[in-house]
Amino acid sequence: MKTLIHNTLGIKPLEIIQLNGYENKNYLVKTAEKNYIFKTYPNHPKTASLIDAECAALIYLQASQKNKIPKPIPFVSGEFTKLLSVNNELRLCRMLSFLPGTFLGDSNANNDLMVNLGCFLAKINKGMVGFHSLAFKARNYEWDLQNLLLNKKHVSAISSPEKRSLVSYFFQQFEANVLPELPALRKAFIHSDFNEWNVLVEEASVVGLIDFGDMVYSPLINEVATAICYLTYDKDSFFNWATPFLRAYHKENPLQEKEVGLLYYLVATKLCISVCQSAKARVKQPENKYASVSEKNAWRALRALLKTNPIAAQRRFLEALGFKLNAQKGVDAKLKERHKYLSSILSVSYNEPIFMRASAFQYMYDGYGNTFLDAYNNIPHVGHGHPRVVEAGQKQLAKLNTNTRYLYDLLPEYADKLLSKFPKPLDKVFFVNSGSEANDLAIRMAQKHTGNKKIMVVEHGYHGHTQTGIDISDYKFNHPKGQGQKSHILKAPLPREYHGPEIEVPKAGVHCAEKAIDIVRSNKDDLAAFIAEPIVGCGGQVPLAPGYLKALYPEIRKQGALCISDEVQTGFGRLGSWFWGFEMHGVVPDMVVLGKPMGNGHPIGALVTSSEIASSFSSGVEFFSSFGGNPVSCAIGLSVLETIEEEALQEKAKTVGSYYKSLLKELKKEDARIGDVRGEGLFLGIALVDEDGKPNQPLAQFLKNDLRKKHILISTDGPQNSVIKTKPPLVFTKKNALHVVEALSHSLKHFK
Repeated sequence: MKTLIHNTLGIKPLEIIQLNGYENKNYLVKTAEKNYIFKTYPNHPKTASLIDAECAALIYLQASQKNKIPKPIPFVSGEFTKLLSVNNELRLCRMLSFLPGTFLGDSNANNDLMVNLGCFLAKINKGMVGFHSLAFKARNYEWDLQNLLLNKKHVSAISSPEKRSLVSYFFQQFEANVLPELPALRKAFIHSDFNEWNVLVEEASVVGLIDFGDMVYSPLINEVATAICYLTYDKDSFFNWATPFLRAYHKENPLQEKEVGLLYYLVATKLCISVCQSAKARVKQPENKYASVSEKNAWRALRALLKTNPIAAQRRFLEALGFKLNAQKGVDAKLKERHKYLSSILSVSYNEPIFMRASAFQYMYDGYGNTFLDAYNNIPHVGHGHPRVVEAGQKQLAKLNTNTRYLYDLLPEYADKLLSKFPKPLDKVFFVNSGSEANDLAIRMAQKHTGNKKIMVVEHGYHGHTQTGIDISDYKFNHPKGQGQKSHILKAPLPREYHGPEIEVPKAGVHCAEKAIDIVRSNKDDLAAFIAEPIVGCGGQVPLAPGYLKALYPEIRKQGALCISDEVQTGFGRLGSWFWGFEMHGVVPDMVVLGKPMGNGHPIGALVTSSEIASSFSSGVEFFSSFGGNPVSCAIGLSVLETIEEEALQEKAKTVGSYYKSLLKELKKEDARIGDVRGEGLFLGIALVDEDGKPNQPLAQFLKNDLRKKHILISTDGPQNSVIKTKPPLVFTKKNALHVVEALSHSLKHFK
């Protein structure tokens, strides 16, 4: 190669060292006088036109940035690029001047350096004004932020399902927030790869920028977003490093408000491209470690962005650049507006209600820039706005949405997938719109099947807001403002082991089952069904005591009645060790009621039962639900089941839930006001007591509202509203659990 360079360029190398590279093979050429960079590329006509365009750009920039960017060195024949045989391979070649300096990645960042970087990049962009290249305009490059969607095909190469979901979420955010704005954004010829290994510095001064191989004709703001991405993705504080850079850039080359407003999403876009390209390279070149050198930082930064409210990023940057922000209505005004149209009977959470704007996985974003960790909402089962669920709903909504009087494949496909999760003989499903409607149908079906009317329920149980749902919900009918217990309703005591500090009832399940059996026997020949939740949520997250259902179910069936398990809150793997709550009790019910999590927030519910029961019901008036089992609901429901499996969320509920519960139990040892920690998986309750061992409602309400101030969402339940309940999305992590428990510990110390 020394001879080749000497003969074609007139340069006599003393030493040639191959450099790290992604797709190209590059070499440091040392001579007696100076150093050069010899770059070689695969022989392709499109590559040749781009190299020629890049050389033209470098020459154009010499007028304003001489000695700070590489200078193309002509071959002895006069051209700047030449096709040569390098190591017996025909490659496109060129020579560039070598720029001295320390890589930004090997230097210590400081505020002055960030300022100088912003000013330098702005001057580079200003220096390109007037340059023109058809080759760059025609370039359809996967690394170009405006072409994020070209990388969609690489998402499947990301091995981790959790990481695939994270990237897919930001893809959807790009499509929703950036794509519609692209046509109106200013375009320019930009470097497009202002990263820590392309920028050369000396202390706080910028001395050079190399590698213009990613040049594109793209929105100018993409240059800024790319720089911010690389300047912050290895830092603990995103804003502290990005802001001085952005201010300096804006001072030298002013940005527009709409451009700055997109920066959050564009930084995420660059990170997504980076990890997609790393995944692609890992498949094509598994031995090339350089291709994924930045990957760890990119994933770290994506997760940090997920925790950042997009509104906070937008406001922070706009304020830093002096843009005037529109005043946002306060919560009181929002609440007044709500009450103008809605009844006050529709309550809001917390002493200080929250004005929510968006959400993602285990995070919720309010309208003022705050991010809340959601340790409370169990309905977004696989995570708020999970991209797989969103995509399934969007695609099907655009294709077909009708009712079950027509034939479509999604209905049996989803039914088959759902029923595969149940033991025999549960082999028939009735789709409805909610858990309340499913419970209503279950009671109607049980009464039809048995010819009886009476229903036995459990103390403090809750089964919905329909009239039938209220009739069978002690939580509702036994409320001071409730309608009272109707004559056809029988109520069994709540079988709970915990009755207060240091009071555990041994064999509580068996004893309570005996009491319930006495009630059943005294009402023989008139009982239609017994319904219970495996863990009674409104009772204070109370698991039915062991042995209770095992003893009671046989007696219910002896009377010709049916056993109904309400899995609206406990189903779909939330309990970790079991997919359904009834499995923890070692029983198989005759009917299972589903709702809440099965659509991840989309309104869908179902009743699962046996062919025998379904057959007796079919002899009556036709059952029909306008929306139950519609194609969109089926597509969404199917995506939820697939996500649970693909991301191993049941196992995650088990491991994270076990860790979460252990932390809470350790906290219980430290604070006697925690009377009990109970529940399974990610369905947990913390019973709070006062010094006399009685339910401590004031403390529970304080903790709920104090954690809200700390931007953590939990809530309370139980007969005295004295039990903290936490039922987060299944994407909740151990780190999230630790954060909640540490916040609880802090709040407990500050209750007076």
